[in-house]
Amino acid sequence: MDTSPGQLLKKIQSPQDLKKLTRAQLPQLCDELRQYIIDIVSEHGGHFGASLGVVELSVALHYIYNTPYDQLVWDVGHQAYGHKILTGRMDRFVTNRKYKGISGFPKRSESEYDTFGVGHSSTSISAALGMAIAAKLKQEKRKSIAVIGDGALTAGISFEAMNHAGVSDADLLIILNDNCMSIDPNVGALKEYLTDISTSPVYNKVRDDVWKMLGKLPVGKNFSREMISKFEASAKGMVSKSSNLFEALKLRYFGPIDGHNITNLVDTLKDLKKIPGPKLLHIITVKGKGYALAEKDQTKWHAPGLFDKVTGEIYKKSNPIPQPPKYQDVFGKTIIELAEADEKIMGITPAMPSGSSLKFMMEKMPHRALDVGICEQHAVTLSAGLATQGMKVFCNIYSSFMQRAYDMALHDVAIQKLPVIFCLDRAGLVGEDGPTHHGAYDIAYFRCVPNMVISAPMNESELRNLMFTAQLDSNKNPFVIRYPRGEGVMPDWQTPFEEITVGTGRKLSEGIPRKDGKNIAILSLGHPGNFVVTAMKELKSEGINPAHYDLRFAKPLDEKLLHEVFSKFKRIITVEDGCIQGGVGSAILEFMAVHNYSAEVKMLGIPDRIIEHGTLKELHRECGFDAQGIIDAVHDMLDKKSNLDSANKIETSKETAL
Repeated sequence: MDTSPGQLLKKIQSPQDLKKLTRAQLPQLCDELRQYIIDIVSEHGGHFGASLGVVELSVALHYIYNTPYDQLVWDVGHQAYGHKILTGRMDRFVTNRKYKGISGFPKRSESEYDTFGVGHSSTSISAALGMAIAAKLKQEKRKSIAVIGDGALTAGISFEAMNHAGVSDADLLIILNDNCMSIDPNVGALKEYLTDISTSPVYNKVRDDVWKMLGKLPVGKNFSREMISKFEASAKGMVSKSSNLFEALKLRYFGPIDGHNITNLVDTLKDLKKIPGPKLLHIITVKGKGYALAEKDQTKWHAPGLFDKVTGEIYKKSNPIPQPPKYQDVFGKTIIELAEADEKIMGITPAMPSGSSLKFMMEKMPHRALDVGICEQHAVTLSAGLATQGMKVFCNIYSSFMQRAYDMALHDVAIQKLPVIFCLDRAGLVGEDGPTHHGAYDIAYFRCVPNMVISAPMNESELRNLMFTAQLDSNKNPFVIRYPRGEGVMPDWQTPFEEITVGTGRKLSEGIPRKDGKNIAILSLGHPGNFVVTAMKELKSEGINPAHYDLRFAKPLDEKLLHEVFSKFKRIITVEDGCIQGGVGSAILEFMAVHNYSAEVKMLGIPDRIIEHGTLKELHRECGFDAQGIIDAVHDMLDKKSNLDSANKIETSKETAL
């Protein structure tokens, strides 16, 4: 199918080209930009609905503001595809989210128009405020604009930033993109608040009338801007109590306006550009705008994968052989089994019921499974509060998002030794979402926390058994279960529950000692153990027989198992899908040092650098802990020993000759 850009769009290589268009041409450009996003994403994948919803806003911002001198910050960045296309990356857009291609999110190293790197929600206001304060201090005329969605606005950092912005006197514009939609349906009182504003016909009419009237009044000695502002605020207050929230934070509030009316949006931004100080523009948009199916089912079309843009058919892999489930679905269905047997079990997630599959429990047990919105800190401390009352809480958070709630996990859970069960989805490398979403650090940042149990299942059965173990009355500790994005390895995964003794690993195969010394032991944690199994098949065909141990726990370590390993083997390889620094390999080196063992240890995992985006297969290969990387590590160890043995023989021969 033809995916070439439209007549106007193909001429846009920068916002300077965009500014050459007339206002009358902007609707056509918006149509072409929306179609181009549909064309490319349908064939190459990526986030979909969010960018369609802000096509008009993207065009209007670059049309009115002098970017990149004026600083534009997109919150999260799912919606930034139009922005990228308009800022010189149209030709490279087919590489979006692909290995060595452009990022799916704004990224400072990629373009001067990407003023701030994003990926996690709710950072835009703080970042843009910092830019605005800096501009004021440097006496620059540049403008700072933050674009944030209603879902992202629920996070505490957004309110912290607005609270500061209101008293900063910085020239900041916050654009609230209100589509009543996050990845999952937005929740909480703020949703109702925004809905109240956006649906009040009396408020909207009076608000528009007041704005028009104020624009006609003379501003002079007897009628100051301060008086106008007070009159405007009092007029709004008479109509709607809801209108006071943002202005209570001393942000001048404008709107709500139709975010898809490009000419009105351009005129509004042009007016707001002239008004100094902190202000907020409330726009109403439709996620997936312009593609009927995406408008109707916004969650499904958030990131649909490849699809037929004409029929709307989302392409699914077809395989006559039963396939393993996703780890998230194993979690989602297992927690229901456990909850049916124990009324104290609850599930908590911060705005990820679909991504974590807690949605299954929310549908079946709506009062025992809670989505708290984009509030990871609250999710953890809420779980702690529930745990004090004897509830058994599974708090499901993506590994990279858990970083936001680290203090709560330490202060509110670990110090009080509350048995909250943290299920860290998307642990390890996550693929096309890239470095902001890689769950690389959870082992390292939790391993140093007292009272914390850290586990990782190698397969679906182990995940079920770890979940079962964690909720037993015998467990008195915070319990981390980390598992990766994507499929497991067991099509027949619904195995009976079995308790796993905390801090115990398992021996999966026994290495065969060689005449010239002990063979190699491979110690794996979590899903990468399956990479070891694959590598072992190739190695055994070569006559190499390492031992394989599945650790299962990064903390506490199975010391009995490790004593056995270090007593038998002098060459050890550790494999994990977390950062090497501070990971389970580091823990094993610490054990070796404490107990005065001596061995050659090679650690495979995520190296000490930022890993960019790509497929999981590509990234595992790059980091060197896929099956081939493990094979290479074994060969390298054996080659080193062979070379050392040869050198020793030569040296011995020389000594004998003397």
